Amino acid sequence: MSREALVERRTTETNIRVKLELDGSGTWQGSSGIPFFDHLLAQLARHGLLDLKVWAEGDLEVDNHHTVEDIGICLGQALKEALGDKAGIGRYGSALVPMDEALVQVVLDCSGRPYLAWGLELLPGRIGSLETELVEEFLRALVNNSGLTLHARQLAGHNSHHLAEALFKALGRALRQAVTLDPQVAGVPSTKGSLT
Repeated sequence: MSREALVERRTTETNIRVKLELDGSGTWQGSSGIPFFDHLLAQLARHGLLDLKVWAEGDLEVDNHHTVEDIGICLGQALKEALGDKAGIGRYGSALVPMDEALVQVVLDCSGRPYLAWGLELLPGRIGSLETELVEEFLRALVNNSGLTLHARQLAGHNSHHLAEALFKALGRALRQAVTLDPQVAGVPSTKGSLT
């Protein structure tokens, strides 16, 4: 069974197309028009062993917010669609990832109940052309549209580049754990019989 999805979103502000394959090899293709954000998405794909393609056109002359948020929306919808009824998945995932002085932990649950516990302190400003505040906005859009419960914590560090990169690597690794099919899991991993 193929666990993949293609999601498109067109508004007056953006035109986004996201293709996601859960059982991939960690490949990234595409462009958001925001180079450092592309770098973060590439880290997510690589460390999550996800095949991810993003085609995006947005009103970047206004700011990056609409594009980043809408990619989060589309990726969240693609993840939800690719997971289907979630039968046989591990459901939970966690990762603790260092990058130089930075140490970030991500713990998540494919619960069907969207919640973001944000525990990073990125300094106001930009990393390349990406506003640091948009990292949280991306995650919020992702969890709200995928149904993930996600906790992200900064255990150490001060460099925003290192923190953001460690976050996306940890997110990829935690997601890989959660979505991997486990032959010992019969049906949906919930006593309710459903994860919605």
